[in-house]
Amino acid sequence: MTERRTDGSTPLDAAERVRAGIGVFAMDDRGLIEVRGSDRIRWLDGMITADVKALEKRGEGAGALALLLTHRGAIVADLRVGRLGETLLLECARGEQERIRTALEKRIIADDVELVDRSGDFAVLGIEGARSGEVLTRALGGASLPGPFDWAQIPFGGTALLAASFGWSGEQAHQLRIARSALEALRDAIERAAGELGADCIRGDAALLELLRIEAGIPALGAELGEDVLPPEARLERAVAINKGCYVGQEIVARLRSRGQVNHLLVGLRLEGETLPAVGTPVATDGRTTGEITSVVRSPSQGPIALGYVRREHAEVGARLELVGASGNAAA
Repeated sequence: MTERRTDGSTPLDAAERVRAGIGVFAMDDRGLIEVRGSDRIRWLDGMITADVKALEKRGEGAGALALLLTHRGAIVADLRVGRLGETLLLECARGEQERIRTALEKRIIADDVELVDRSGDFAVLGIEGARSGEVLTRALGGASLPGPFDWAQIPFGGTALLAASFGWSGEQAHQLRIARSALEALRDAIERAAGELGADCIRGDAALLELLRIEAGIPALGAELGEDVLPPEARLERAVAINKGCYVGQEIVARLRSRGQVNHLLVGLRLEGETLPAVGTPVATDGRTTGEITSVVRSPSQGPIALGYVRREHAEVGARLELVGASGNAAA
């Protein structure tokens, strides 16, 4: 029997419809921290891998992908940082927010810096899909949307909407924060604009977004990212600014760059067999363990797929791997 979602679509329909059109996702699992104080720019520039001073030069709304690292260069969290007025914004996984905030607060010594949790102040919508930009522009009265990883405040129905351009499907994507009282009006405006433009629009859920994320090979905190993972292992070199001053973990990152390689790499895996292996299942080659699975899903278009880490020498496309303690094999 074909599984159907609450809107009547199958998972295959839903994934394809988002990729070709637009999906609207409730994303209250995303958190937001404001960094305030006169030392915020200098201090945060020394904490994360993004060039915060460069954001200040770029001007209002400038943003970037960033990482918070340990002194050993491992990933505490992936962040999306932005400049807005007299504050800097850090977008992160809400479930990890207290841990992230605690790690940052420990590094405030004699700095005029304050970290403020703004997560509960907004409802959050994620807009994903190839037509998300044109639909949002129409829904917001022709407003200009921010560029990739940038931020903007846009008026909507007498209130301020905070928009940013990033997502988790691998398609064009945007994240919107608005007062909870205006959430349904915003959602209705997006769906109405989609109808006017002839763009397919569906309301997605967390399971659908996770499917899209794994299909796109995007690492997530708590799955592919953690304090046992180095940035190049997760293929996140794009989140590290090369030409900036010192930051926590920089020495290790620079050493890895000069050495030119790490021992393990994140890969996408096609799985054989009907039973999905559990997260954490080891993978091997020639009977020797080479890595493990970190995320797994049954893709309606690609079949059983997973993300995982394997040794560099086994990270080539087409490499054949064995699932340890589970039926079936895998191919990178």
